[in-house]
Amino acid sequence: MTTIEARPWDDPHGVYLREQQRVEILARYDGEDTEPGVHPSADDVAVFLIAFDDAGTPLGCGALRQLDDTSAEVKRMFVEKSARGTGVATAVLRALEQAAVDRGWTTVRLETGTGQPDAIRFYEREGYVPIPAYGDYIGSETSLCYERVLSSGVPADAR
Repeated sequence: MTTIEARPWDDPHGVYLREQQRVEILARYDGEDTEPGVHPSADDVAVFLIAFDDAGTPLGCGALRQLDDTSAEVKRMFVEKSARGTGVATAVLRALEQAAVDRGWTTVRLETGTGQPDAIRFYEREGYVPIPAYGDYIGSETSLCYERVLSSGVPADAR
């Protein structure tokens, strides 16, 4: 059983999970930080969720940063390797989408990288469609951008 909880950005479990994500990203991109623009922080993240197992072990996380009155961006989606393929990522993503709907945001966007084919497959499987690069990702050679339009107060596949 997975429990998803809203936590502050500086929660120790969240700090740990984001560190693990950073290690993995740096390994995939030969030690280079490829994220353009301002990295998410407590000042600009509206929602931060952590998934836990029954024993209280953190399994994954994800955040939302508001882009405008109707849209938000998924940031710092990460699942521990041992929990991949178990539904944790989908549960976190759906919880983020519901949090967006609860705030009146109807569109969720995200950026992932060319060196993350597993993430690309995941987001496409979960209903995200490729879009042109936006914001700080315009001109980035490693950025791939996606979005999903949420309607009727809940994601289309959750109705």
